[in-house]
Amino acid sequence: MKHRILNIAATLLVLGLATAMAQKANQWTDWSKKDAQKILDDSPWGHIQTDTDTREMMFSPTAGAGTSSVNSARAVSGANNQAINLTFRVRFFSARPIRQALARMMELENANLKAEQLTKLHSFAEIKSSDSIIITVSFDSPDGRYSGPAIQAFGSNTTATLKNDCYLQRSDGKQLFLQEYVPPGKDGFGARFIFSRDLDGQPFINNKSGEIRFYAKFPELQKIDRRFKVADMMYQGQLEY
Repeated sequence: MKHRILNIAATLLVLGLATAMAQKANQWTDWSKKDAQKILDDSPWGHIQTDTDTREMMFSPTAGAGTSSVNSARAVSGANNQAINLTFRVRFFSARPIRQALARMMELENANLKAEQLTKLHSFAEIKSSDSIIITVSFDSPDGRYSGPAIQAFGSNTTATLKNDCYLQRSDGKQLFLQEYVPPGKDGFGARFIFSRDLDGQPFINNKSGEIRFYAKFPELQKIDRRFKVADMMYQGQLEY
């Protein structure tokens, strides 16, 4: 009987240690760079949209394909003979997992951060957003002829020029239009698209929302259109958005 009790106690101890280790492994402060990047780009809160231009693959300067501005640059520099991507990274910046992933990347890339800087970084990662839903969009391309127009579009547009063509949409068709637009800044997080958390006095996003679609149409660019499954946006027992 005594041996049985000891065996049970030992089993409980092992299970307890395993649970504690699992919980520790799930802490954002233990994420690897790969873990953090996956949260940012391929997670319930972060998606990538890639627009691919295949005209470069078969271009000749006399062919006349594409826009005149791109054609002029091609005529001078020649074609790359490969498809060119313009990549948009769409993230729920108001969700803690995204900010925690950003904070973790900063920690891993800046080993000499001071204690005061770390404290501010952790506060940024842990604070809960209670007033707004914030979507950030950043972008990049290996070809300046594609990233250049995006830089111009993101930098020159305002809330007024985007408010009618930028919204969040639930599966039931209800839409929440842009409240404020903030162009990209020096922090590197990208442009901010700010929405109210409420619609008609109720939270716009809840457990029954199905999918949330983020849609933004810049006059100078193709549309940005990504969908997020709300059921997957649970984090530490809470709906994070």
